[in-house]
Amino acid sequence: MLRTRILTALALLALLLPTLFVAPRWVFALVFGAFCAAGMWEWARLAGLRGLAAIGCAALWSALAALLSVVAAPDAVFGAALLAWLLLLAASLPRAALPAVLARPAVLVALGALVLLAGWLALLRARAAGSGLLLSVLALAWVADVAAYFGGRAIGGAKLAPRISPGKTWAGVYSAAAAVLLYGVVCARWLPATLPARLLRDWGVLGTGAALIALLALSVCGDLFESLLKRHAGVKDSSALLPGHGGVLDRVDALLPLMPAAMLLLR
Repeated sequence: MLRTRILTALALLALLLPTLFVAPRWVFALVFGAFCAAGMWEWARLAGLRGLAAIGCAALWSALAALLSVVAAPDAVFGAALLAWLLLLAASLPRAALPAVLARPAVLVALGALVLLAGWLALLRARAAGSGLLLSVLALAWVADVAAYFGGRAIGGAKLAPRISPGKTWAGVYSAAAAVLLYGVVCARWLPATLPARLLRDWGVLGTGAALIALLALSVCGDLFESLLKRHAGVKDSSALLPGHGGVLDRVDALLPLMPAAMLLLR
């Protein structure tokens, strides 16, 4: 399993790193659009669709994404997606279950299409603003994830959401918050092209700290929601598309609510 995970990670890095930093915009959009379309297929399956129906959702999502990349006002999509996330999270996480109205496949698929579109458009906007900005947003989620993992294992204690993801603890959340704030200080002080540095220029010290904690909260909740969605579907991983790593949604769950919100915070 470890060998498979390493080989998959190396293959992804070989594809994604050049795409992130040197590929033309259309190549970047195409590659990450393909990943998001795969995520749409996974989301449709988790919502209860199977076979051609799930593939059709991915195909329709791809066509809509191509259209919106030309005609959409991204801020409107980001705002709608953020509202959708607040609805999904507020209605499901406190009760550790999807309410009946949101559990309907058609509703769940529509919400999934919206949040994946917003995530993809946010990637495009961040890349257009500079690879440093894009990488800093991605790194925020990575820093939080690593700190939460090691902090939670080292300290233990009260569970964050035992009925959704028993391994997550409040100690992990506090560790992630400390790491994200430290990350923000380092970026703001020495890396002017990054998200924390730009937030500092726009919002000041207190506003930047609050924004980083809010983005962390969204990333944690995005991770929890995907775990809840998998429990709803009765599966361990969103798919087996990435050997040793599960599916696309398993890798981007924390980024889906974080990316559009980060773009809305930038003036």
